[in-house]
Order: sequence, then structure tokens, then C-alpha cells
Amino acid sequence: MGSVLLDGTADIRLNVLIPPGYSKAGGGQRIMRLAVKVVIGIGILAGLVYLYYTEIKPVVIFGLRSDYAHAIPFQKVPAGLASLKAESCGECHREIYEEWKTSIHSQAYRDPFFHAYWTKDKHIWVCLNCHSPLENQQPTLIKNIPRGRVEKSYEEPNPGFDPDYQQEGVTCAVCHVRDGVILGPFDDSAAPHPTQFDPSFRTAQVCHRCHNVVSGPAQFYNVGPCGTYAEYEGKFFMKERGFICQSCHMPEIDRPVAHGSPIRHGRQHLWRGGHDPDMVKRAMAIQVTATPSVPMPGEDLNVTLTLVNAGAGHKIPTGDPDRHFTVEFEVVDRNGNRVAEQRNTMGRWIMWQPAIIEVYDNRLLPLASRDYAFATRLPKNVDGLRLVARVRYHIQSEGQHQMLVKRFGLTAPDPYNFVVYEREVPLTTDLAAAFNDGPDPRLGCTASEHGEQAG
Repeated sequence: MGSVLLDGTADIRLNVLIPPGYSKAGGGQRIMRLAVKVVIGIGILAGLVYLYYTEIKPVVIFGLRSDYAHAIPFQKVPAGLASLKAESCGECHREIYEEWKTSIHSQAYRDPFFHAYWTKDKHIWVCLNCHSPLENQQPTLIKNIPRGRVEKSYEEPNPGFDPDYQQEGVTCAVCHVRDGVILGPFDDSAAPHPTQFDPSFRTAQVCHRCHNVVSGPAQFYNVGPCGTYAEYEGKFFMKERGFICQSCHMPEIDRPVAHGSPIRHGRQHLWRGGHDPDMVKRAMAIQVTATPSVPMPGEDLNVTLTLVNAGAGHKIPTGDPDRHFTVEFEVVDRNGNRVAEQRNTMGRWIMWQPAIIEVYDNRLLPLASRDYAFATRLPKNVDGLRLVARVRYHIQSEGQHQMLVKRFGLTAPDPYNFVVYEREVPLTTDLAAAFNDGPDPRLGCTASEHGEQAG
């Protein structure tokens, strides 16, 4: 109870009811037992977390499959050739060699984006099995992968390693040399080296090893992190049109395969894809409509951009999970200031920790389309205002790019996003006519440069 002392200060006492049988010693013991349980619980939780990250969740963002879990076995130089190097092949196959040199396959190991990501992954060996796939190109031999844990693999120095050859990435022999024989799509070859017909060159199977990377434990992707092969549409493009991967990525051509050889119906070795703006543009058809077509000051303007996956036999975008499109609308004044704007994203949303979970995927399936709507009310004065509709392709996000630059040594100035469609029209003009006054919307490898259907 409270009382007032003679000096006028307040004396506050709290009456606490002490249960019968209570002792300070007993209370301390209970607290001690509780503390021990908490410590044990924390220890068990820490142990489970440790086991999860060291025995269950892979250290890389993909799982293993038998074909790419190991390098392609060591290949000896076929009789009649001086070397396995691409330049040696180019002595006779000059045009093919020159095409390969411009391809992303030739840069698969030297690609600065790969090296930044590989540094992030602590140069784990398994990445080389697609970026420099031959055992001849790798510094170590993998003897065992305990429990599928790539970071615990048994590695030995590779006496057959050629560091210069590693720089060639996906080189000629990766696809064409096995057991001292040159494999190819023809069954009647006459060459100064052993040859053998391999029917897989006439199917998409030859692309399967590296373009169908699968999920691992605690990884819940829809089709895997890089599942282009699994995304391939097997109805219209495959059955009705007879398309395979090579139909778009290795265009047909009639020419001598080697110097002095007869003209054959073959393919260019270009492999253009997601790093090539023209190839991305060819996969898409875009149409923009506006209502009203001639907007008046103070009116509501409604714009619709329709994006169609018109030319790709897989989803767009595809490949690396970071790739995405943005659909952007802007109303800008004569000084370039934005009066109104909107941005939509098409891609994959993935939670990376504690498990990898693909939360959402709004990429476009083959032949599918999607409308993106933009609405704004125009000001009373529209003089100098322009409407911008833009589609941008991103190899990686701005945040990812800055992370790779600041933390993992990315220094190359290679573009990591580029515009694949952009129209800018004054709001004082007929918008319908302005947006229709563009290139032929028939895009994709389904139409040739002359507008004829490609086979």
C-alpha cells in the first residue's frame, strides 16, 4: 500500500501474493530448465538449417541430370585433322567457321555475364559442362559427386586440359566429334577424315543437353530454371509446320559445306537468340490501338498494346530466369517531361530463399497474345504532347546488373536491355493512322525476308 513519509515523499509498496510452497530456489530452477530447453531448441533448429543447406538444397539454382552432370568425355583428334580447334575445322569449312565466330556459342565461356555469375557461384565446376563442355576444355576431372552435392565432388587435375581450347566455349567438336569420328546430318559424306551420319542433327534432341536444365531438391520451378526445350510447342510449330529448334536458330541455306564440295541443303551456324535484338523482334508481333483515334483536350484516352508470340516455338522470354519484357506507356511534353506513365512486366517471379519457388509466370506461350491497357485523361492543352508506346527486352534486371558490377566483377559494356518496339506519336494527330504506319506485323521465322513462308 502507499503512504506519505514525514519528509513528504511518497512511499509506494506493492503487495505481491506469493503462492504456498514457493521458494526462490525453486523459481530459479524452473528458469534454468526453460533456458536449457530454449538452448537445445535453438541448437536443433541450427542443425536442421545446416543440414538443409548442406545436404538438401543445391548450391546452384538447378538440379543434376546424368547427361550434363559430367563433361563430354575426352575426344581425340580424328585422323586427317591437325587439331580439334575450330580454326582447324575452318580451313575447309570456312563459311561455317566464320558464322560460328559471331555466335553466342563461341562466346559461351568468354561471355562477361557468364563470368560474373560464375564468380558469384564461386566458380563451381558444373557450370563448365555447358559453357566449355568437353573434358579437353576443363581443368579438373570429376571422379565422384557424393549424394549429388556438386560442392563436395572429388576433383583431380586434368592432364588433357587445354586452356586455349577452353576459350572456344561451345566449339565444333562439342557437337560433331565422338570417338575419333566426325558426326553430322548427312549419310553420304566424302571427307579427308572419318564421318558418320547422326540422325539427332535433324531433330531438336541435339539441343536438349544444355537447353533443358532441370530442377533439383527444394527447387520448385514450373519447367526448370532454363527450360526452353521443355517449353517447345509440339502442335502447330512441330506437327503442322515441321519446325525444330534449328528452323529458327540455324536458318536453312544451299551452299558447299566445305571448300570445293558440292552444294548441299544445310544450315547456317548462327544460333541467334535472346542476346540478339533482331531475333527477339522476329519472335513478336505488336499492334497498338487508341480510343478515340483523334483525342480532344480534356478527354479520356485509352490505348491498348497487343503483344503476340508470333514466331517463337517456346515461351517468350525464355532461358535464364532473369530475362523479362517491360511494356511501357508514356505521355511526354515537348521538353521530354513525363506527364503520365505506366509500366507492365512480363516474366517470371521467383523466390530464391529458403527454397526456390516460382511464384508467378506470365510469359507468353507460342501463338498466345496479351493486351496491355493504358488510360489517362488529357490536359486542356495537348500542344506538344506525345504518346510513347515501347516494349523493352531485359537480359537481366537493373538490380541484378548493379550487383554483378559492384560485387562480382562485371566490367564489359555489353547491353543488358534493349528496345524491341517503340512508336512516338503526337497527340494532335490521328493515332490509329500513326500506329498502323509501321513495318509489316508478320514477324518471326515463320516468314522469310521476302514475306514467303519458311519451311
